[in-house]
Parts: sequence; C-alpha cells; structure tokens
Amino acid sequence: MKKYNMLWTLLFLGSTAQAQDWPEVKPEARPGSRWWWLGSAVDQKNLSYNLKKYGTAGLGSLEITPIYGVQGNEQNDIDFLSPKWMEMLEYTEAEAQKNGISIDMNTGTGWPFGGPEVTIGEAATKAIFESYLINGGKDVSLDICITDPKEKKRQEGIAKLSRLMAYDGKGKCLDLTSKVNEGKLIWKAPAGEWQLIALFEGKTLQKVKRAAPGGEGYVMDHLNPKAVKNYFAKFDQAFKKSQTDWPRSFFNDSYEVYGADWTPGLLEEFAKRRGYRLEEHFPEFLDETRPETSRRILSDYRETVSEMLIDNFTIQWTKWAHGHGSTTRNQAHGSPANLIDTYASVDIPECEGFGLTDFHIKGLRRDSLTRPNFSDISMLKYASSAAHISGKPYTSSETFTWLTDHFRTSLSQCKPDMDLMFVSGVNHMFFHGTPYSPQEAAWPGWLFYATVNMSPTNSIWRDAPAFFNYITRCQSFLQMGQPDNDFLVYLPIYDMWNDLPGRMVAFDIHKMDQYAPKFIKTIQTIIQGGYDVDYISDAFVRTTRYEDGQLVTSGGTRYKALVVPAARLMPATTLKKLISLAREGATVAFVEQYPEDVPGYSQLRQNRKAFSAVCADLPQADSFDKTQCFDFGKGRIIIGSDYHQVLDATGTPAEEIKTRYGLQFIRRTNPDGHHYFVSCLQKQDVNGWATLNVADTAAMLFDPMTGEKGMAQTRTKDGKLQVRLQLKSGESLIVQTFREKPEGQSAWKYGSEQAYSLSLDHGWKLAFTESHPSIEGEFDIDTPMSWTEIDHPNATINMGTARYTVTIDMPQLKADDWILDLGDVRESARVRINGHEAGTVWAVPFRLKIGKWLKPGKNTLEVEVTNLPSNRIADMDRKGEQWRIFKEINMVKLNYEKGDYSHLQPMPAGLNSCVKLIPVNYDKL
Repeated sequence: MKKYNMLWTLLFLGSTAQAQDWPEVKPEARPGSRWWWLGSAVDQKNLSYNLKKYGTAGLGSLEITPIYGVQGNEQNDIDFLSPKWMEMLEYTEAEAQKNGISIDMNTGTGWPFGGPEVTIGEAATKAIFESYLINGGKDVSLDICITDPKEKKRQEGIAKLSRLMAYDGKGKCLDLTSKVNEGKLIWKAPAGEWQLIALFEGKTLQKVKRAAPGGEGYVMDHLNPKAVKNYFAKFDQAFKKSQTDWPRSFFNDSYEVYGADWTPGLLEEFAKRRGYRLEEHFPEFLDETRPETSRRILSDYRETVSEMLIDNFTIQWTKWAHGHGSTTRNQAHGSPANLIDTYASVDIPECEGFGLTDFHIKGLRRDSLTRPNFSDISMLKYASSAAHISGKPYTSSETFTWLTDHFRTSLSQCKPDMDLMFVSGVNHMFFHGTPYSPQEAAWPGWLFYATVNMSPTNSIWRDAPAFFNYITRCQSFLQMGQPDNDFLVYLPIYDMWNDLPGRMVAFDIHKMDQYAPKFIKTIQTIIQGGYDVDYISDAFVRTTRYEDGQLVTSGGTRYKALVVPAARLMPATTLKKLISLAREGATVAFVEQYPEDVPGYSQLRQNRKAFSAVCADLPQADSFDKTQCFDFGKGRIIIGSDYHQVLDATGTPAEEIKTRYGLQFIRRTNPDGHHYFVSCLQKQDVNGWATLNVADTAAMLFDPMTGEKGMAQTRTKDGKLQVRLQLKSGESLIVQTFREKPEGQSAWKYGSEQAYSLSLDHGWKLAFTESHPSIEGEFDIDTPMSWTEIDHPNATINMGTARYTVTIDMPQLKADDWILDLGDVRESARVRINGHEAGTVWAVPFRLKIGKWLKPGKNTLEVEVTNLPSNRIADMDRKGEQWRIFKEINMVKLNYEKGDYSHLQPMPAGLNSCVKLIPVNYDKL
C-alpha cells in the first residue's frame, strides 16, 4: 500500500497549492495517452526510442493497451502477461521513469475484460426466455428447450435451465423447475389454462474485441463476483512471478459487454435486494406492451443489475488495485448502471469524446470528412460530477476519438474539443491515442483504426509539444484547489429505468440523446444561463449535509442549491432527505413538478404510504406555472417551470462571462480565492468588463498558449469584482482571483490594435526543410500560397515542412508591439524573426506578438509550416502501396467504412492567405 498512499498524499497536497505564478507541474498535469501495443511486439531498443520521443515532447502518462498484431510479424508477438511480456513491462517502467513518464495499463487486452482464462461458465451471460401455453387437468409431457434454431445451436451444451415457472393468470404461480429432467417436463397440470415460462441462462459468446496475442477469449461476466475475482488472479500470478512493479493505475474502457443482461445468481440477488421474487412475475417482466406493473418490475430489475455491476465489478476491481498500491481509471458509460454511482466507485472517472464539435470559431478550417461529437457537455459531466461529489481529485478523458478521417486531423481542430473537456471538468486528459511503432517500420508506421495518432509517425508531432505545453498549463490550474460549481442537479435515473424500452439499458454516449433528452436540455439550459452544475444520485443525496450556508456532499464539495429537474419518480427516502436538508437551511428547487410517485414494484403499498407522508410536508401550490419561493424551516423550497426564474430565485448570480459574452468556463476555489478556465468557443471576439460571481478583490490573467501572466484590470461595481477580458474567437484564458492583492506582479498587457496593418503580400520565398517525397530547391512564390500550387510534381502529394521567408522593411511607425497574423495556416507553424525563435502557432487565431524581435529597417521573417499526412497517404493508395498491414480491423475509414484514400483531392498546405503585421498599443496604467 506504500505507493498508493504516497500517490494520494501527493494528490491532496497538490490540491491546496497556491499560485501567483503558474502552479508547479506535477507529472499528472502533463497530457497522457493510450499506448497501443500491436501484438505486444515491443523490444527494448524501440521502447527506449519511443519513450524518449514521448518524454521529450511532453507526455507525462502512458496507458498500455495491447491489441491485435501486425501481419507477417507473428514471430515478434509476445503473449499478454507471459514472462517475456512482464520483462518488457519492467523495462518499460524503468525507461519511462527516466523520461518523466508514469505507466498505467489496461487490466486486459483490447476490451472488454476477458481472455483465455475465462471459462464458459464465467463468461458474459444472457437470459433466454421461452413461453408455452397449456390446458391443465391432464398429464403434461413437454420438451423444455430453446426453440430458435440458430440460438439453440449456439447455446448447445452451454445454456442451462434456471427456472420453469407456471402461472394460472389468477395470481397463482408454481415452480416446476425440479420437474424437468433432461429437457422434458413431466407434470400433472391442475385444471385451467397455464402459461409456462422457462428461463435459460445462456452465454453471449462475445469474445474480447481487438484482443492481443494471449488475450483472446470470452468476455467475463462482470456481474458475477466469483468470475471477476478469478479474472484478476492471472495478474496476481504474473506480477508475483516476475517481481515487476505494479503500475500507477489500471484502466477499463467503455462498457461494451453486448447483450449481457443476466448472471447466475441474479434471481437470488434480486430477491435479497428488492424483497420479492422476480421469477414469480415473469409474465409482467416480459410484457412488451409495458403496462405500469411491467415497467415497475423492469425498473427493479435495472436497479438490481446496476447495483450488482458496481458491487461485484468496479468496487471489487478498485479494492484489488488498492491492494497492490495501484489506482483505477474507469469509463462507466455504456454500462447498464447508474453512471454517477459507477463513476464514483473508482479512483479516476473517465469520460470520452467521440467526434468533432462545430463551435463556428472564426478561421477554423472545416473538413467534410468529420463526424459530429456524440459527447456534448451534458454527457461529459457524468464523470466529472462523480469525481466532484465523491471528492476524487482527477477526472480523465479519452480524448479525440474519431474527430476526422485518418491523416486529416490537425492540432487546431483538437483545441476546441480539448477546451470543451476542460470546461466539463476534465483535468487529467489522455489522448486516444499513441500506437507503439518501431523506428525501422516503413511510414506510416503501426497504426490504430480509431485514433488521432498522436505519435512521432504523424507530421503533427513536430509541433505537438506546443499543444502539450498548453494542456499542461491548463491542467496545472485545473488540478489545483477544489471544484466550485453552483448547483447540484438530481439525476432522474428512476424515470429512465421506468420509461425506456427494452430489457437492459446501456447508457452509451451514442444514445443518450434518445434516453435522456429532457435532462440534457435541462443541463444545457442551466449552463447557457451562466451557471455550472454537477449531477447527484440518490445515494449521494442521502449522504449530503447542510453546513455553513451550503450543501456539502460526502466528498466535501460545496454547492449553493439542489435542483430537481421534472423528476416524476423518486424514492421516499430521497425526497425525505431533500426536505430535511431544506429544513436545516438548504435551498431545494423543484422544476415543473414535485415527484409524484415512488419507483419500482417492491413494497409498493408501503413505499407509497411513506411517500404520501413525506409529500404532505411539501409546500402546497396550485400550479408550477409561476416561480414561487417558500420559507421552509431554516431554508427554502422553490418551485416553477422556468429554469432561469427558478435559478435566479436561489439568489445565486449567474456568471457574466457566460451570460453577457457567451464564454464557456469552469470555476474552482483555492486557498487564496478562485480560478477560472475560460474559453471563447464561439465566433464572437470578447473585449469588455465582466462581473465575477466571487467575493474577491483582485485578479491575475494567465495565457496557457504562451505562458504570459499579469495583474488584470479590475474594478468594483455594486460591491462586486469586475475584470476586463480580451479574447479572440478560439482563444482561452485562466483568471485567478484573490481575496488580497498579491504584491510584485506586473500588469497584464491589454492591447488596442491600430486601424491599419502592414500586409506582407510580396517577396516571399519557399523551400522545404523536410519533405516526403522530396522537394528540392527554392521557389519564388512572391505572395503567400499553398505549396500544393507550386510547379513541382511532388507538391500535391507530399508530407513535410516548408520554410516561407520574406524580408520586412519596417516603417517608422510608433507602436508598443506588433502582432504577426498568419491568417489561414495549414496546419501549424514555427516563427523566427531575425534568427530568434518567436514561438509556435498551432490553433486559431494563428497570431504571435513579435515586436521585441523587430528592428528598424530590414527584418527577416521565417515561417516553417507543417502540413497533414493526407496528401501523401492518398498518393500511396493511388500507387497501390500496401501500408494497411494490420490484423483484424484494418484501418477502416470514417464511420467504419471500407475503402482507401485514392479519391481524395489534395489538401491545402502551408500559408493560405495574406500575412499581416498589426501594430498594437498597450493601455497605460
């Protein structure tokens, strides 16, 4: 336990750090990445090579996930957890430490958890029901079997009869299971019509997806505690034999255990947890017309599955990891469980972005080969909410899954969705991902089919360190202090469990817009109103307390009020707790309605009686059409149907940075005051004063792109702190406020761009510093232009870096500084002025302050621009070069389509618009 205790001690010590400068960078503040080991075919030489590349660029964490191998490379594959594999892991850990990198690992290969050690008896399980109608009053001889021929063949020798139940339609139920012998029912049936329902416990027969050598096999039964315990035993044995250090953290990917809606022992657990026997209600449970009783029983089943998954899998997995000094990082989405409670049951909850968000940012290039982001802010907040209310310091993210098609994703396209992650609460991001690739592998190297490929084989790697620095600076602040969101919002999970069709509901990111459209709209409305929220489950409501004027969750996080968004069904214990909190002094708001009934079928009469007694304590109101506030004990209960009015009635002011300027933000508290991450994810620029919703007296600004910092211009209006903000479309900023003004800090430079600019539209030259295929010589292009337009046969098919050079004759104009505006850059650029490194631009707006390097008279400007690999890979496909060398899923295109890239037209590369020098004057204080 020594390493585990030390890790969390460091986490909590770090959370109280103060910052009048950039916070000290912990390894966890640097970006991480999923590290795909194809075939686990790693060797010491290439591990050293790759780890040095990663560490030098600025990665701080790598999560090893072994997957399928490379064609023709079988002789180098290494079986997962074999002595050789453990030897490579031990070497990796040592080399990673030399390069400042922490090593995590998947608790398996591919996903979900499973492998050769998983017996068919402990494999993922599904229920198969068969129904028979018979007339009683006679001896019955009936074959009890699976009737679907295809399913019968698949389950032959596997599926086991769990129950055979008989129902007379008048409330009588008989268990006939013991009367079945070798698939034959022999029964003297009483008179009347009988419905017989047989439950077979079958297997999904799902195998591990994208399994690595030594990891192939059945997916385990995540609901079965014995299966879970036995699964982890192979790791115990492998680490014990090898004496290899256990990793910092173990990872579990999104829950994709398809069709696994059952487990042996579920009926017994159901009876224990819900207080009645599900098998006595199979007809209602299976009634697809879903009358009320059916829905209630189904809700109880879904709640039971949720509890079993958390108790038997995530909690057991986390305890096991803690026993070895490691932590757990988990993606709960896709599971059939309450996402809040599931995420909260591990150490590091992890969300997932899937696709590209269109924020309409000015100058950000758009690509037709993209997919929309399934993870809007309402989906991303499940993980961070669980972390916040349970007191977990980190929320991680699987970042940049399927933004665009392969070879076409730029750093500039990544930044807005990275900022979306940050404002959603992420502070420990992981790229998806980085394939290990031997140095000697022919380009494009070893690849994974659904990743942005954040690796040295991708041309974007050249300028990625600037992106990594940006992430590190942001996360250094986002890991500091504590969450400071305004409201808790109750998750109406029982409405979902009661109302959604089907048997088992998997809360995956692709369907949440169908599963919870009203809840999503609620969250979006509150956030658009200038507030920030965390979700809370029934379990966490019951452990929340009122203290010093605020609601405090069991994790110690504080909130101003709790909002219940149009929940119809709520346990009486939850409603009673909400009323108790209000009596003690809390503010509780009910929007659109009070809860009107209890969920589930278990002890329905007693629960309804208790619920009615609790409801009698609620303030009586004829209508929710207008917002009303009721003094309630020492606190208040607010009702209404308009979210803006209800939230305003809580007395919590909205943040003007959102309501007035449209900026996205997240706020945290620290020992000296507060700090905000603010991003201009919109087309409008911002230049103005914003009132902050904090009781502080001074503020500093920090630019995570450049590292610049300074005291902000502030003023007090109506007793509140106002800060002046300047952001261009696409930019971001960190605002730190202080109760007492820090001394010795320089002022932030607020600039006013002059009305005129210097257009650098003539005299340019172009030469390639690196090109594949090669392009030699220098080109007089005169005006900035895409290098795909120059007269050279390789110009439209190459991947590389070109240096654009121009001589600037500086006019005798008075200015405090000069901004270099590169306009449309494809895709990132390093700038030098008179031989001085002026910086790297990799996201819109592609601008740099360069005044300190300019001199009167002649100046030399050099801009080294790097393009994307798309043009090169399209040419390779047209030539029929075989670079798709991967087993199993072999580099499908966007939306998992087969095909190649031979049809793609050349993408612009280099400088694509007028370059300008803009004079700037700074405010005089």
